[in-house]
Amino acid sequence: MYKHILFTTELESENRQVEDKAAAMGKLTNAKLSVIHVIEPMPSAYVIGEIGVSYDVREARDELIANAKNSLQPTIARLGITESDVIIKSGRVSSEVLLFAQQNNVDLIVTGSHGRHGLQLLLGSTANAILHGAKCDVLAVRFKD
Repeated sequence: MYKHILFTTELESENRQVEDKAAAMGKLTNAKLSVIHVIEPMPSAYVIGEIGVSYDVREARDELIANAKNSLQPTIARLGITESDVIIKSGRVSSEVLLFAQQNNVDLIVTGSHGRHGLQLLLGSTANAILHGAKCDVLAVRFKD
């Protein structure tokens, strides 16, 4: 059935529901399990009134990556995977997830869905972008309220 499952994480406590589904699918199918976390790009300049302020975002991005690695240690232990199975990228979440999935023969992406309504639904969501852009199966796990 599935040979390579990709679990997307936002590093939030509610993501444990998604993690549990990804782990269960991995065990059920005996598939390789990878975890991806994507850090959204940071603006390198801000405008305050008539004054523009720019700064080097590399240091802040490196700190976010280090924090993400630390935050993912319990997930690595729970899933029984190695650090090489954890991918941390910087960019647009859906684009990075889809690119990794395509380049690494992922055949199932497991992601969380907040089930947005109204304006949020019209604007789209990361889960929606992954669902419609993926060339493989996608399991969108609805976060429980």
